[in-house]
Amino acid sequence: MARGIKIGDEVAITATVRRRVTEDRVSVTIPGYGFPHSIVDPTSKVKKGQPIELIGDVTRIDGDEVTVNLGGPVTVKDDVVRLVSAYVPPKRKTPLVDKPT
Repeated sequence: MARGIKIGDEVAITATVRRRVTEDRVSVTIPGYGFPHSIVDPTSKVKKGQPIELIGDVTRIDGDEVTVNLGGPVTVKDDVVRLVSAYVPPKRKTPLVDKPT
C-alpha cells in the first residue's frame, strides 16, 4: 500500500518541463508515467528542463500504484508522489437518525 496515502488526500508530483506548446500550455514529463502530459500555465515563464510541481487528489490506490487527478487521471508509482494534505471528512452538525416522536 502507498506510504500512508489514502483516497482523497492531496498529493504533489514533481514533473519536468518538456516544452511550451502554446502561450498558455506547457508539456511536462511525469516520472513513471509513460505518456506526455500538458498543463495550463499562463502566468509563469518556465523553461525547458525546469522542475514544476503538480498538485492533485488521489482517486485510486492499487497496490504500489496511485492514481492522481491532474485534470485527467495519471497513474504513477507511490514513491513519486508526496503528501501535501490529508483528507478530513466533513463533520456532521446533526445526527443521521431522526428524533423519536
